[in-house]
Amino acid sequence: MGSSPGLGTDLPAHVQELCTRAMDATGVAMFVTGPRSAEMPIVWVNRAFERQTGFTAAEVLGRSPQVLESLLANPVDAQQLRAAVADERELTYTVRTFRRDGVAVWTQLSLAPLTGPDGTVTHWVGAQVDVSEHLDRYAAQVASLALERRERAVLDVVSRSSDLLADLDQPYALRDITALLAGYVVDWAGFYLNDDGLRYAEGVDTAAPPSGRGQRHGRYTPGVLPLAPGVHATDALGDSASVTGSVPRVRVDVPDRVQDVLDGRIEGPVTLDLSATYPQWSASGWLQRDLHHRLSGLPRRPGSVTVSAVPGRRRILGLLVTGDLPDTPPQGFGTDAEAREGVRTLLQVIARRAGTAIDNVRLYAREHRLAETLQRAMLPEQADVTGLDVWTYYAPNSEHAQVGGDWYDVLQIAPDVVGLVIGDVVGHDVEAAAAMGQLRSVVRSYAYELTTPGPVLERVDQLVQGMRIPRSASLVYAALTQPDAAQPEDTWRIEYSRAGHLPPLLLRDGTVTQLDDAGGALVGFGGRSRSTGVATLLPGDTLVFYTDGLIERRDRALRVGLEALVAASEAVTAVDAAGVGEELLSRLADAPEDDVALVVVRIPDPQRDASAVVLSPRSRRWLLPSEPASIGRARHAVVRTCQAWGVRESANAELVVSELVANGVLHGWGHLALRLFDTGDGIRVEVEDSNPAPPVPTDGHPNRMGGFGMQIVERLADWGWRPTASGKLVWATLRPSGR
Repeated sequence: MGSSPGLGTDLPAHVQELCTRAMDATGVAMFVTGPRSAEMPIVWVNRAFERQTGFTAAEVLGRSPQVLESLLANPVDAQQLRAAVADERELTYTVRTFRRDGVAVWTQLSLAPLTGPDGTVTHWVGAQVDVSEHLDRYAAQVASLALERRERAVLDVVSRSSDLLADLDQPYALRDITALLAGYVVDWAGFYLNDDGLRYAEGVDTAAPPSGRGQRHGRYTPGVLPLAPGVHATDALGDSASVTGSVPRVRVDVPDRVQDVLDGRIEGPVTLDLSATYPQWSASGWLQRDLHHRLSGLPRRPGSVTVSAVPGRRRILGLLVTGDLPDTPPQGFGTDAEAREGVRTLLQVIARRAGTAIDNVRLYAREHRLAETLQRAMLPEQADVTGLDVWTYYAPNSEHAQVGGDWYDVLQIAPDVVGLVIGDVVGHDVEAAAAMGQLRSVVRSYAYELTTPGPVLERVDQLVQGMRIPRSASLVYAALTQPDAAQPEDTWRIEYSRAGHLPPLLLRDGTVTQLDDAGGALVGFGGRSRSTGVATLLPGDTLVFYTDGLIERRDRALRVGLEALVAASEAVTAVDAAGVGEELLSRLADAPEDDVALVVVRIPDPQRDASAVVLSPRSRRWLLPSEPASIGRARHAVVRTCQAWGVRESANAELVVSELVANGVLHGWGHLALRLFDTGDGIRVEVEDSNPAPPVPTDGHPNRMGGFGMQIVERLADWGWRPTASGKLVWATLRPSGR
């Protein structure tokens, strides 16, 4: 391998020799060929060429470059090289080649023409660089990037579906998830929940218990199947044989893979062929028929679907059914094979998350229904007490699932005796509420039997000790006796006894007295007799019974909270029980940290009430049981409120409230929330119930009375309604009397 003609012949000989030695010693494989006219014989190669190709110089010198073409993995690469030589242009090209020993390598080939003094191409010089390591590293980076893109695409869909799953209370949450999948990840998607059998689901039935009610579709195990006379076995088994005889019987054992997924026998996913024949009673057959109906409107119906389980905590809740991949793989999911694997992983993740979310929302709904049931049991269905203005309020802490241990009761024990109870059980869970319910029943029973507070609590202690109620509790029981011949006509008498509870307050002419006599240990811990405190009540006096949630805060002692309550009570100006309660709540219960129960009892004073200056909030609220007696209570409450606010013409407000509450009682369920506001332009009435259906004005009911309530409201007020979290709220703003 000496110097070659045409390579820098104008250079001194020692420089040419130096260049030749340098090219021979370099680590880059190089070779030189003759001109194309002489079929480009190889005239020189360096040692790096021998190492890289596996050919020795003796084996390639003088031979055509076709010996190198045989090393190319792709014939197209040879065409590219020939085209460059024909055009006498320089070329740099990356090709996949084989060494002589068969090892594949990636080579960056550079080929350039060398011209003589007359400008014609006399030689071609080539250089080969092994770039296998670089390309392998690049391929690994590309694969890693593709994997990252697939993972990001999966995470994006999972994230968006998780956002939808977080709001499963809305009626079309599952439909929105399948709409997210359809057209992007798969051709079609749908959820089926196994609630008393499979059903297509756009949302979640929260009334179903956690983990569903699940029901098999009647899959037959090996045995005999009776068929009606004249029925073909094809109808049940997909068999073409006709069955004859009066009561033919056919032995069947048909696999039902969809039912196997529902039963948890196989993990899935499984493929359901929509063109196959399945037993009519099977889950596969039912699903096939439903899919034929639902997919009939698609421009391209899939021939099969993938059925994935939607697992709950205890059992399979349903199925996620998906069609094929779309014609174009989802962006970021890679090739078809990669996309199918990525989509399969994605569908499994979404199905698992959907199952967990469905279980959670059903569990929460079940606890919420239980809480509401206990809540309704806590609230007394009190009647109006003649001669007294009574207002009650209860608000469980919003942090505790709407369940608490505070309670109150207003009892008409006898025509001349009214019982008042307020209590607090330790805790904010279902157990505390259950203990409260037991205590409430016990106190009610003995209150009607004994009446006098001290003996009542003694009997309660005895029974509670025997019942072993697990939660400690405090309470106040008071008995109010109406005037008799031995007392002035307008005075009342209160007897009370306290079992570890905060003292009631007596408000009289701006002075507050704590009724702190007759104290004792918590309920069930009374080892000795209970005493009874006595006080006389005058017209205008107000009694305030409360639980510690009204005054207790983490940043202050309970004694300081009681002092704040006394100070707030001294500043009360309201002349109705509801107004007194609203003033106390506005000053003390803006951010309660515990359940709040409040009972306000006031003895009206018609003479002084008419001239009193009232600065209380111009809003009132009541919680009424869904019973006809609440209509009268609501009317009386409105009349008292209008008197307190100095609204002379209360008849219209009374009539509107009567109609709205009557509608709530007739057409709603649960307790009714009644609210009154003085907007400055008129009285605004709000009635909330648990029926989400809106009120509809009618032209009356043919052949029977009624049906004109909302027409009356329309005549007297501007009204409307809006949905709430638990039902609906109907509002009406009374027009000024001049309109």
